[in-house]
Amino acid sequence: MAAGFLLSRVLLKFDSKSEDLLKEISAIARTPDGSLWVGSDEFTTIERLSPLDTCIYGDHKTFQLNDFVKLFDTESEVDIEGLDYADDYLWVIGSHSFKRNKTKGKKAKKDIRRLAEIEKDPNRYLLARIPIINGEPVSSFARSDAPQNQLSAAMLQTTDESNALMNALSSDEHLRPFLEMKLPSKDNGLDIEGLAVCGSQIFLGLRGPVLRGWAIILEIELEEAEPGFLALKDLGKGTLYRKHFVDLNGLGVRELCLHKGDLIILAGPTMALEGAMQVFRLRDALDHSKDTLWDQDSGALEVLFDLPLPSALITLKG
Repeated sequence: MAAGFLLSRVLLKFDSKSEDLLKEISAIARTPDGSLWVGSDEFTTIERLSPLDTCIYGDHKTFQLNDFVKLFDTESEVDIEGLDYADDYLWVIGSHSFKRNKTKGKKAKKDIRRLAEIEKDPNRYLLARIPIINGEPVSSFARSDAPQNQLSAAMLQTTDESNALMNALSSDEHLRPFLEMKLPSKDNGLDIEGLAVCGSQIFLGLRGPVLRGWAIILEIELEEAEPGFLALKDLGKGTLYRKHFVDLNGLGVRELCLHKGDLIILAGPTMALEGAMQVFRLRDALDHSKDTLWDQDSGALEVLFDLPLPSALITLKG
């Protein structure tokens, strides 16, 4: 297979020295005005960078997600893991994952106890859209050519502690055990790290769990429920989502991007380790009406190239 190669470097100039932003960038998307939108693991904000010169972005501006959709609170992190732009909307998704506390390397006894602590941030259960008009996020906007088709910020319906997607997955034959065990991300627990949107179709790539080498991509469609909220659309016979199993050589999904009806998949380790990453193409991803399973002999799934270790890797959508 081919090795990845560097097309160019992109310089991002932030007006913040926060390490939680600069070292925790986890998602990026580009809008037609040329702006780059960035999300961080640690914040409840999205960041806009405007083009200043070739491959240089700055004029940094921060937008609070809570100004457009109703978060559970203003304290817990969203853990943004996916951004995408489609049809005048910027879409954003949180990881939907549990987290295990990190060790601090000071006292072994306390670190051992911390490794037993599993936490849940309610804001991680976010799937939302925000209209982008002339490079600015807005709560609502009426198109002059079709005022009846008003754009509006909205999010997937929430429950007391999560959302409608997690409710639907709670009885899934493959994912239910991982949710019941409250298995954290990076421990092969449920962890959404890929987002790709085309019209009403939304693809969610799971970093975990990986089931005996098979990674999972969820496909959903959303419809208006009430002002500010979206509901999972019935895809037929009460089905609220589809599952697409893909053979990524034992890796999980780390990012998704749609290209001419194909899904470009960035694949990397599920656990918290640095390792080889690969880019795959899943052909004709928009054309399936049921669950699917694709191996590399199917003709639909192929490895495009390898990537070096991900320490300096950022993917760009647009």
